[in-house]
Amino acid sequence: MREALFVKQNSEKWKGYEILQTDNPDELAQRFIDITNDLAYAKTFYPKSRTTAYLNGIASVLHQAIYKNKKEEKGRFARFWKYELPVKFHEYRKQLLYSLIFFVISIAIGILSAKYDDSFLRMFFGDSYVNMTNENIAKGDPFGVYKQEGEFMMFLQIASNNVWVMLLMIISGVFLSLGPVFYLLRTGIMIGAFEYFFFSKGLGAQSILVIWIHGTLEIACAVIAGGAGLVLGNGILFPKTYTRLEAFKNNAKSASKIALGIIPIILLAAFFESFVTRHTEMPLWLSISILAGSLYFIIWYVILYPNQLIKRTQPITNGATSRI
Repeated sequence: MREALFVKQNSEKWKGYEILQTDNPDELAQRFIDITNDLAYAKTFYPKSRTTAYLNGIASVLHQAIYKNKKEEKGRFARFWKYELPVKFHEYRKQLLYSLIFFVISIAIGILSAKYDDSFLRMFFGDSYVNMTNENIAKGDPFGVYKQEGEFMMFLQIASNNVWVMLLMIISGVFLSLGPVFYLLRTGIMIGAFEYFFFSKGLGAQSILVIWIHGTLEIACAVIAGGAGLVLGNGILFPKTYTRLEAFKNNAKSASKIALGIIPIILLAAFFESFVTRHTEMPLWLSISILAGSLYFIIWYVILYPNQLIKRTQPITNGATSRI
């Protein structure tokens, strides 16, 4: 393998090892094993390269960290969401993009299916749900479904269901990345058909202002979970310089971190759906503020902030790449 390709395939992981500090012995050991494997490869094929020197430096730092007796640093959980998770978003940005593309395509499929097949909605959602929604529209309360149950019980049910679905979407990546694609298609088709139904009733704008109060975060988590599932599957399909088992283990750890990281967002979306969405009479400015705030948070935390975090470091790999 040419050095440029070797650097390109692994530079994001190396950057993450530079940026993120951890005293977790298991994490340190895994990093040390990963970096020494890469270092051994570099010494074999590029013994006098700056890439080899760079990897040797990282390996030395990790070696010292392993044999230091240090107390667990405070703020471990805060550091995870501040540094580790955003770096994972940046490292696997392609998988997240592919997940978003699959989801957008599936929404279009759902819209077209509902538009040209009158029976599609009833086949997908069931007669009882469609009939109930039509009755609510006739009563002048089209989104009454969100008011049928107490806030707290609704929150528990929605939160547990959404966490389970997201985890299932990620774990299904073991089926050669086909599982996440299936769940993304199913979810996107449902959203597309659901929105078309309200637009066809002249309630499109109102549905966005009401449903997407919680839907913005919820759908964003679905896309991220789909991307994490692709990460898991790609460890099997594209092991790169590792054995297939090693690549799967590494990607499984990354997918697990992403799964853990989006749980608070899923819970916040469930809170909005249970306690806020039901207030369909809320002022327009408040609804728009929640929507805009949720959308900005997702764009900032998943795209903008990770890019800023990576740009703060200037690893030698950039120089090595330019010389090859």
